[in-house]
Formats: sequence, C-alpha cells, structure tokens
Amino acid sequence: MRPRPLLLPLLPLLPLLALSAATAAPALAAPSAAAEAVIDVSTAAQLKSALTAARAGDTIRLADGTYTGNFKTTTAARSDARITLTGTSKAVLTAGGGYGLHLDGAAYWTVQGITVTGGQKGIMIDAARGVVVDGVTVHGLDMEGVHFRKSSADGIIKNSRIHDTGNDGRGMGEGVYVGSANTLTDKSDRVQITGNTIGPGVGGENIDIKEGTTGARIVGNTFDGSGLTGANYDDSWVDIKGNDVLVENNKGTRTTNNGYETRTQQPGWGCGTVFRGNTSDLTGATGPKQLAINATNHTPTCPTTVYASNTVTAGKGLTNIPVTP
Repeated sequence: MRPRPLLLPLLPLLPLLALSAATAAPALAAPSAAAEAVIDVSTAAQLKSALTAARAGDTIRLADGTYTGNFKTTTAARSDARITLTGTSKAVLTAGGGYGLHLDGAAYWTVQGITVTGGQKGIMIDAARGVVVDGVTVHGLDMEGVHFRKSSADGIIKNSRIHDTGNDGRGMGEGVYVGSANTLTDKSDRVQITGNTIGPGVGGENIDIKEGTTGARIVGNTFDGSGLTGANYDDSWVDIKGNDVLVENNKGTRTTNNGYETRTQQPGWGCGTVFRGNTSDLTGATGPKQLAINATNHTPTCPTTVYASNTVTAGKGLTNIPVTP
C-alpha cells in the first residue's frame, strides 16, 4: 500500500478550522427583525415627526386633541407589517387648506378612528396599495372626503362617516372618489367601500367610481343625497364609470333625481356593474327620470345587471333596463 503523506500535515490544522467555523457561524444566522414600536403623539409637531419616522409594523397612537396643519407621509409599509395611525374621533386633524392627511406612496397603512376636517380635501391616497381607512370621521371640506388616486389599488374604506363636503359649492365634494377623471391610466382597482354612512351635506355624489378603474365593491353603506347640487351631473348617490363594480345591500335617501347611475365616459368603460339587494327611497326627487338605478349605457357589449332583490320607494320606477330574477 502507498503511504498517504498529505494526511498528517492537515491534522494540526483541524482545531484551527473548527475554531474558524465556530467564529463565523453567527455571521451566517438570519438577522432578527426590528422590534415594532408604538409611538405616542400629542402635538402636531410630534405627529409630523412620527409620520416621517414610522417603519413597517409601527403604530402611531394619537391622544385626543386638535392637530392643526397638513399631514403627509411617503413611507411604505408591507402587507405583513402594516403601519397604523390610530386614535379616537376626538383626535382631530384640522387643515387650513390643502390635504388633511396625504398618504403619498404610503402602501399598507391603516388609518383608524380619527377625525379629519378643514382644508380642501380630507384623506388623499396616492400611489399607495392596500391602504385601509377604518372608522374615521371626515367632514367640513371644500372638496372630496376620501380619494383613492394614482393607481391606489386594493384599498378599503369601512365603518366610516363622511358628511358636509364640497363646501365651496362647485359640485366637487364627493364623499368617496375612486380614480381620476378623463384618463385610463389611474388603475385604482378593487377598492372596497363597505359599511359607511355618507351624507348629509355631501356636495357631490356620495361615491364616484371613475373610468379606468375595475372591480370596486360598494356594500352595506347608507347614503344621504341632501347635499347634491346638480353641478357636474351629480344627481345620484353613486355614479359608476368604472368596470365590473358590485353595488349590494346599500340604503339611500334624499336624491335630486336617481339613486344610482352607470355611465360611459370613455369607450369600453362603465360596463359590468351588478346591483343586488339595494333599498332606494326617492321621496322628494324632482329630476326627469327618478329611477333607483339609471343605466345610461346598457348594451350587449357593456351590460348592467339589476336583480329583482333591489327595491324602490316613490320616484318613477326601479330601473330602465330589464330586471334579472
């Protein structure tokens, strides 16, 4: 048998190799996640600082009180580690103009419980996926209350109260606005609007779903159209110009003309809306149609479906298209 001359020279090195491996082991371990922080805030300056400093998983907790100014964040969270801005309805963001709260690219934030008032617009959500607005109060604005814009897809607004918007009288005070007018580039898709009370005093449609957006869900809301002005065609609680929208189990009162409308503002849009289980009270309506559901664009290639589970009180009828059993 041949000798193995290389084996013995390696033996003295084995303890050093083992020590080196043991020393290197900690560097190979996965880094631990940063601790999630709760940031307590009681002044406007602290709030502005917290909106800038917050990181994924953090909670900003507002004390009751008035926070005067325009508040903005550009920090994105993650779907598995949301950033939450929370307080009671007595934590009031008050703006003298501009936006009350601006989530600009701030994906996966939750805004919960607070009040936003004053200023031009209430809560503006730009280019921010997965934002949840839950249990807020928005009122006293020149224009719209809550706006999902610039492809802010998969957003939710629920259990919230919006009233007294559009105070500048131009008919641009929608309660909830999804998308952008006169463009198909704003893909604020799959926005869910559920369990909200919108009105009175909303100086535009309670909800406006714009062309270019797809898959909105409008479910279980209560509408009051007493603020409708007639400007910019606002003569219904809900105006739908996006595609594949579900409108289900909502209740509406006090409109000037119709309850709900579908409309084609751009070719191929305003199509596929489904109405199911909605209760419309048109008492006091004076417009020319006075329908619970006015489908202005119902064709074989751009259908609207109205189920018999929808009901209407007063006015001139349920709808202007065939009803589906």
